[in-house]
Amino acid sequence: MTDDILATIRDRAGDAPVRLGLILGSGLGHVADAVDGVSIDYADLPGFPHAGVSGHSPKLTIGTLEGQRIAVLGGRAHYYEAGDPKAMRLPLEVLKALGAEGVIATNAAGSLDPEMPTGSAMLLTDHINFSGLNPLIGEPDDSRFVPMTDAYDPDWRRGLVAAADATGTPLSQGVYAWYSGPSFETPAEIRAIRMLGADAVGMSTVPEVILARFMGLRVSAISAITNMAAGMSDEKIGHAHTKEMAPLGAAKLEAILRNFLANMQ
Repeated sequence: MTDDILATIRDRAGDAPVRLGLILGSGLGHVADAVDGVSIDYADLPGFPHAGVSGHSPKLTIGTLEGQRIAVLGGRAHYYEAGDPKAMRLPLEVLKALGAEGVIATNAAGSLDPEMPTGSAMLLTDHINFSGLNPLIGEPDDSRFVPMTDAYDPDWRRGLVAAADATGTPLSQGVYAWYSGPSFETPAEIRAIRMLGADAVGMSTVPEVILARFMGLRVSAISAITNMAAGMSDEKIGHAHTKEMAPLGAAKLEAILRNFLANMQ
């Protein structure tokens, strides 16, 4: 199946390898518009996820941004859509087959830190898999025992911090907690995860990070903070609010990513 997908992609976008992959979260799809290249509907790539959550654009865009050839997944499949933590495995396998050395994931997240308000951007330093789910369950051999120390590549993290500094873009750093969704967390759950050391919370990214590390890909991730988590403010939390607030963080993400790509060695 992967061979058929690769043939379709190379027929439309050329066969030059990509440098890295980018996964876009809710409301962050406009970043793909900055890429000078070709977009392919997921529907034209057999086995790709439907990515049916509003605020996602289910297209694979391949082209150049700031001198680097990249592949952008404009939408992701979430565990809560069909109960499959492996939902993003095929797209990640395709990124690797296209030559990507790693992937940068983005997401919309809720803040657990009063000093990191709506509109902020947070670079992930680590995560807490609070859901207990894992996309490697059922993997048949010892390759499933993937170490997750420094899962978020230290060199790329330094590069992204330098990019934020160079562009004058505020960038927080912290730990992301994954809850399965689709319901938002309760105030009690937020209090619990704060006590465990989380700084932001969301419904994606962690399965992708585990899969990417399993495949030997480098990983970084950035959250666009779209709301304060339940019980942290008087905001009315909901997906419509997430999509409305995401562009505030998306502009910061784009500035950081552009500078990071322009300065990749």
